[in-house]
Parts: sequence; C-alpha cells; structure tokens
Amino acid sequence: MNISQIRYILQVANSSSIREAATKLYISQPALSSSIRELEEELGILIFERTNKGIVLTEEGREFVTYAKKVNSQYEIMEDRYFSKDAHKDRFSVSTQHYNFSIRAFTNVIKKNDPEKFVFSIHETKTREVLEDVRNLKSEVGIISYSGANEDVIKKLIKEYNLEFTPLMIRETYIYVWKNHELANRKEISIEELADYPCITFDQSDDSNFYLTEEAMADYDFPKLIKSDDRATTMEIIAELGGYSIGSGMLSGDNAILKGLVSIKLKEEDPLTIGYILRKGGYLSSYGNDYVEELLKFKEI
Repeated sequence: MNISQIRYILQVANSSSIREAATKLYISQPALSSSIRELEEELGILIFERTNKGIVLTEEGREFVTYAKKVNSQYEIMEDRYFSKDAHKDRFSVSTQHYNFSIRAFTNVIKKNDPEKFVFSIHETKTREVLEDVRNLKSEVGIISYSGANEDVIKKLIKEYNLEFTPLMIRETYIYVWKNHELANRKEISIEELADYPCITFDQSDDSNFYLTEEAMADYDFPKLIKSDDRATTMEIIAELGGYSIGSGMLSGDNAILKGLVSIKLKEEDPLTIGYILRKGGYLSSYGNDYVEELLKFKEI
C-alpha cells in the first residue's frame, strides 16, 4: 500500500464512477481499476462493490476510507511542511468557529513576533473540521463552543478525539439584525416575535449538523431558515431580507463587516460556552503558546 493508492481510493469514493475518478486523477481507467484491485488483494478486503449502476463502498470500504482520510491528511501536512517551497518559513495554524476574538488573538501573535518569513493559517470553518484539524495536527489550536442542546455530543467528540477543552467565557443568547431593521431599537425580544423574519444560520453541511451547530437555539423549529457558509454572504442576506442570526452578542466596533449589525438580547436562554481545544499531551510551538496567552486575555470565567 502506498499514498498514491490511498488517494486513488479517496477519489473514487468521492466520484460517481471509476471513469470520472480516473479523469480527475489523470490516469487511465484500467490503471486505476488495477491499482484498486491490487490494494484489495493486499488488504484481503473488498473496498468497492461493482454493480450495474457503478461502484459503491462496502462496509469494510467505508471503514477503510475513514482511516485513509486521516493518513492522507497527515501526509499532506508532511508534504507542506518539508517539501513545499515554503518549508523554510515559520508556521502556525488555527482552526476556529466564527468568533472575532479568535482572529484578534491570531493577528496579535503576528504583531508580537513579527517573524521575518512565515506561513500562518487561520481556518474559519465548521465545528467538526475544527475538531478534526486539531486532532490531525493541521492546526495547533481550535476555537469551539457548545450550548445546552449539543453539550453532550461536543464533549463526547472531544474525548474521542483525545483533545482537551479550556472554557474562556459563557455568553448569553442574542440576535443580530441590521441597524435599519424595524426591531433594531429593541433591548430584548422573544424568538416567537421573529417568526416573520428569516433566520440565517451557518451551514455545517453534514448529517450531524443539528448536533454540531455553533449557534444557540439549535433545537428550535425556525419557520423561515436560510443556511449560509460565508460570513459576508450572511451579512448581506441579513441586510437585504431583514433577517437575523443568533450569536453571543460580541460585536467588535472596529470590524468593518460587523459595523452594520445591532445585537438584541433574546428572552429565551441557551448560553454558549466558548473555549479552545488542544491535543491532549500535545506539543505547542512558541506561536501556539503565544496564541493561547492571547486567548486567555479574553477569559471571563
């Protein structure tokens, strides 16, 4: 088994046919089929079942793909670290849910160290990806939150992924509307009063999105719901459609993209516990330690 075969399997698993996968991999269909058969024989399992309608993963194949994704992710990190043109530069990476303080801490680390040459990354992404990025060494530190609706699930995943969570703050529930919204002058509001307006949530895009949502009120049945996976798009929808989103009430006054928003306290309570995750017993670079130090400046509990 080699990394090429692993990548072949992953590509086929994400394609509708061998032909499509071969085209994306720039190899011939017979060569791809032969490589897959060789790997199946070596492992002694059947990864794909061939049918008249194409190929599908077997139960053993699905298990193999789970491990293959982890191996490929680790290999990509090694490639980037040791074989890319930027291999000689300082590196640091963070994965985070959508919180401005995590970005502020990130920029503060760069300002503090002012490295001569560096490749730093900040991934503003989905909950599961934050967890997986830290587990798989893609990022040293992750920023996540949980509410009463998904606390048990998040804590279970943190334990399974061999991570440790440090809480920074517990935030009450707010909604965000555009500054010219007819409700913008309210100090407090009930979720039922918002029934006529669309709620815009961050799209987690997997079958467990209910449990991994980063917003409070995840178990509420919103009559009008729009899912977005881009912060700027969300802001535009809120402004154009008179919609709202649910958050922690933290609006940075010097953040241009948030300047048009107004936060209103929600009567219904579903507090968010927000904090950072690290690999249990893992190594932190000097930048990682500096980042945690910056995060702790926002600690409220």
